[in-house]
Amino acid sequence: MKPTYKILGLAALIAFSTACSDDDDNNQISIQAHDENQMMTLMHEMMDEMHTMKVTQDPDIDYASMMRMHHMGAIDMAELELKSGTSSEMKAKAQAIIDAQQKEIAEFDSFLANAKPTTMNMDFHMKMMDGMDRMGKQSDLQIINGNIDQDFATLMIEHHKSATEMAQMHLVMGKDAGLKEMSSMIIEEQNKEIADFQTWLLANRNK
Repeated sequence: MKPTYKILGLAALIAFSTACSDDDDNNQISIQAHDENQMMTLMHEMMDEMHTMKVTQDPDIDYASMMRMHHMGAIDMAELELKSGTSSEMKAKAQAIIDAQQKEIAEFDSFLANAKPTTMNMDFHMKMMDGMDRMGKQSDLQIINGNIDQDFATLMIEHHKSATEMAQMHLVMGKDAGLKEMSSMIIEEQNKEIADFQTWLLANRNK
């Protein structure tokens, strides 16, 4: 190759690299420190409360108690979305979560009001604790940027995954038929919501 062609080729390569670099800069996802993030703070507060739960080792009672706290965390996050978010789609999802999970909390409360431990299953308790730890670690690995709508969708995916995991464990180890029906419903509805959040994030992450 002649020197002139080499120079032209190098110039073209530099121009191409610069253009790619500019595109990469435009497509970069900003990150906010977790300790400064409002949604993550609510997630951590929920997990801290769940760790203080009084354990009976009865799968039905412990599941209802833990899922109640888990739902309260989702409601807190949804209320922040309603207050500070800007996406009409995410606000609608937040209101739907509040409506559904408040109703489910009332059902858990009704069950817990008269429930007495009848079985002891330490394996269920240990699996629930392991699931909580996984949720905490996975949440702390998420990219959050201070955009309320995006952070709500991002963390609610992990929140819902944790709920469906707990519900699956209850279906295997729980005994109460009413709670099992709720567990099946939670799995079905929250898996649909996970897919909706994923679709929205793919379309809106860099906006």
